[in-house]
Parts: sequence; C-alpha cells; structure tokens
Amino acid sequence: MRPLRALCGTAALALTLPVLSPGQAAAAVPTTSVYLQNYATGLNAADSGGTVVAHNPKGTEDHQQWTPVAVSGGYRLQNTDESGICLGRSGTSAVTAACGADGTTWTITAGTGSTYTVSVPGTSQYLTTSSSDSAAVQLGSSGDLARWYLTPTAYATTAASGDTRTLDQVTFLTSHNAFANGADGNFASFPVSLFPNQNYGISRQLSDGVRGFMLDDYTVSGQAVLCHNSCSGVSSPVPLATDLQRMVDFLKANPGQFVTVFLEDYASSDVLKSSLASVSGLYDVLYRPDQEGVATNGWPTMADLAARGKQLLIFSDRTRASDTSSGWSTRDTFGVMYQREWTVENYWSMGGGIGDSDWSCYSRWGTGRPLTTDSSAFHPLFVMNHFRDYTISATTTTDNGKLLNRAQNFCTPAARKKPTYMAVDRYDLGSPTPLSTVNTLNTYILTPGQ
Repeated sequence: MRPLRALCGTAALALTLPVLSPGQAAAAVPTTSVYLQNYATGLNAADSGGTVVAHNPKGTEDHQQWTPVAVSGGYRLQNTDESGICLGRSGTSAVTAACGADGTTWTITAGTGSTYTVSVPGTSQYLTTSSSDSAAVQLGSSGDLARWYLTPTAYATTAASGDTRTLDQVTFLTSHNAFANGADGNFASFPVSLFPNQNYGISRQLSDGVRGFMLDDYTVSGQAVLCHNSCSGVSSPVPLATDLQRMVDFLKANPGQFVTVFLEDYASSDVLKSSLASVSGLYDVLYRPDQEGVATNGWPTMADLAARGKQLLIFSDRTRASDTSSGWSTRDTFGVMYQREWTVENYWSMGGGIGDSDWSCYSRWGTGRPLTTDSSAFHPLFVMNHFRDYTISATTTTDNGKLLNRAQNFCTPAARKKPTYMAVDRYDLGSPTPLSTVNTLNTYILTPGQ
C-alpha cells in the first residue's frame, strides 16, 4: 500500500521478543536440515564467502541451511548446500571451514521455548550476534542474542480438523489494496490509476472467496474514504463505510464466514469512529479479541466464532502511541485493533513490477518484533505479503503461481508459523491460483513442538 503503496489491548500485548515458556524444554537436537535462527531477531546464520553473518531469512537462496551431525565431543553444523563445509570459528569470529577442521565441533544444548545454545565445548563462549541485518555471527556471552532456534526447513504437518481449528491455524485469501480495483469507483489520480491492484469489486471478491481486505483510508469532507497514496485529484472516492457495509451484508447472509479488514489508516480516530458507526449491523458481527482474553488464553476456534456470530475483525496499522501523542482517543475503544499488538507481518515488497523478485521473508517492523514473535498462549496472526511495487499482469501471474512454494519453503520457516493471511495482487491470476494455494494450506496445521 506505499510507493504505489508503502503498505499497508494494552501496551503489554506489544511483544518485542518471542516469549519463553517457563519449564518447557526444547526437543532433542534435530538431525535434519534446519535454519540456525536467532531467537531475539528472527535472522538466520548464513555463510557469506567464508564468514557467517545474520541475514534475513531467504530459504534455499543464501546458504542458510545447516544439518546437525553428531560427532565425538559434540556436533558439527554442516552447510546443507555446500558439500563438506561446516560452521566453524576463528578467534571470536564465526566462519565456515572444512568439516572436521579445528573449531568445527560445537556443544548444542536444549533450552526453553524450543531454543538452543551453541557453544565452544567446555567453555562459556556462545554463538551470538547483534540485532541488525548483516551483523557478524560471533562468539560472546550468554543472553537472548545467544539463543537460537533450530528451525526445520520443512515442517511436519497434521491434517486439519475443520472448525476445531483456532483462528491462528486457518489461512485466509487476502486482497492487497482491495479497493484499488477499477470496478467500485475511483481510487487514485493518473498515472497510479493505471495500475489497479485487483480486477473485481469488493462484492465479487467476497463471492470469490477473499476473506482479508487491505484498505487505505483518508479523510475527505469529514468522512473516511478509500484512496491510493492520497486523495488529491481523486473524484468521488469510495467511502470506507460503503465497502464495510458490503462486507457486513455478506456476513449476515453467510453465517460462519469470517472477514478481516486491514486499514492503512490516515484518518483520525474520531473520523474513523464516525464512519464505522454509520455501517448498519457492524457491531453485531464485530469480533473483539481485546475483550475476550486472547492475549492470555489464545485464539478461539472457528466453530466458537461462528456460533456467536463474531465474523469481522478490524485492524489499523497505526500505533497506540501515535494516537495518544496526537491527542486522539485510542481506536480499540470502538473496536479497531492495533495490528502490531496482534499480528506479525513480513516486509511488503518483493521488488519492482518486472524482473527478479526478492523472496526473503522478514519482519516489516524490524528485529524488535520479528516474525517469530510468540508466547506459550497467544500466537500472533501472521500476515504474509506477496506482491510487488507495481501490479503488472504478466509478472503477477508468475508470482502468484509461486505462492505455495514461497509460503511453505520461505515464509513458514521464517515465521515458525503458517501464514494466517496471504495478501496478493490480482488474486484471479496464477496457476495454481492464490485461492487454490490457500485451500491447500487449510488442509493441515503444523505439528506442534518443532
């Protein structure tokens, strides 16, 4: 939702690190290919020409995969795609070296919360890093930056059990810039208007199976309206309330369905509150996780939500602090959740409209809230963005056809969770289609304890 969109209850919910579960021991050291993923930052240890650095998770494309091999005195971490190369050390630096060379044996110790420490045998020197991308991986003292996940490169799965799944175990097809469709009305001035992100209006999107909607709201004449980048030069933009009414009417006619709205939110809280109040029946179906103890008890099942008629969840990309500093009422007082308190989200752009794409999967909010952010009870919902700066049909068709590959082999390991929302441009393009990919992901959940 920026350059042609820069994308799109209490302060205690804003987790900054994955939370350890007291007394929960990690499993035995795996013997299959893993990512050496930092607990505090979510970044992966990668071989970079003989040195080891912390990089954004990038699947098979960046020498980030390692296989623990038990040897006399400990373990070696053999690079999965570089024959005979292992994680080693030179002084206080982490390097790669021929497997079996001095400094390639490590002690790997299971900790809590599925984490491990990797240390020099018989010493208190631990593999650690700093909080920035491309930082060196090195030897240092214990602490959060010296905790690592041995994240499987391929997760074991368990067949899904219908409506007994909790909200965080379901995947929803999500339309990026859903309002920028060229069907419902004007959304941008020239030349941005030449690049609609979707081909169909909101009602058609709903009937086609879209269940997540990314919308950009601005204030024009005292009401929230939907525009791309700005409303300057946009004649008769669609009011936010109009599209929300379409969704509420759909939900009323289709009990058991669930819709989520993501606002890239440029309106004041008073304007937004007024717009929501004008939507007939909205508060009948609005779901309020802040009032139901989700942060301590976890997400409800889809069956529970359906039974209670709670069918609509609304997020804003604003922060509680920004509203407070502006002197505005907080949005959660009228049912709009602060997204950063409830979700994690990968960086929005895969690159320009043509050419090679960047498949790396890392937090759009930085290492202070990595995709791996979690706790024993409350699992943040994972918003997986899969689109580029500009929507070019041929490129989007190719990208959407690769959505399942990226979701399973890049973003699921990066987040240590399955995507909850898969946000794409032109959901009608691609083979397999994005909806088909979502349906595939909904046939399973990740097997716990990995």
